[in-house]
Amino acid sequence: MPPDQKREIRHLPLFCDMLLASFEALMQSAETITCASGDRLIEQGEPADYLHVVLEGAIELYARWRDRESTMAVVGPAGTFILAACIRDAPYLMSARALGRARLVRVPASDLRAVFRRDPEFAVCVIQELAGAYRSVVRHAKGLKLRTSRERIASYLLRQSRQAGDLDTYVLSVEKRLLASYLGMTPENLSRALRSLEDHGLKLDGLRVTITDRTELAAIASPDWLIDGPDPEGATGGVGLPPVASTN
Repeated sequence: MPPDQKREIRHLPLFCDMLLASFEALMQSAETITCASGDRLIEQGEPADYLHVVLEGAIELYARWRDRESTMAVVGPAGTFILAACIRDAPYLMSARALGRARLVRVPASDLRAVFRRDPEFAVCVIQELAGAYRSVVRHAKGLKLRTSRERIASYLLRQSRQAGDLDTYVLSVEKRLLASYLGMTPENLSRALRSLEDHGLKLDGLRVTITDRTELAAIASPDWLIDGPDPEGATGGVGLPPVASTN
């Protein structure tokens, strides 16, 4: 593995505090892979053989049941998946596919578990990552169960703005069909909810979002830090959708 790539991985929160010898041992067995749009990386129900680290591109985590499918998260650069299954040596609960060209590093799960047992600092980092993921999942579940479709999309748009430094104009980080699935809606319901917000502080042009009246939009969303966060360090454990991009 090239030295610059190893440095990139070493700076990730999951790996930054572990012993150098432990990190080198992991990287010795790791491999870099590239994939094209639509390539499947893991399948739900399969044994968790690898932890994946995303270096470039975006990876959709999704689940299927009968004839239904739902987006669970989209992981971008510096994100990992699926840590919990690798640590527990359990089957993947989600599948993953590339949303475009992507470059990843795969770390064998067996080596990950071995280092977890002998490197206390790495174990702490793993626990922090898993705790962040757990809290993100709980917040998301609360939003799905307690908010209407309209409230969910309003709160999501405000949260994305806040995480980007309170931008009033930004570009959605994923296609609307993925956003709808992540928020527990059909694409048609999402479109209706967005149209209903156009007279309440929101303007939409394709994927470009403009918040014209933050107070009015917030009145619909009713932001709640126990649902919307953030935690002090903003840790999500790779669960959720990528941050938005400014249009400037």
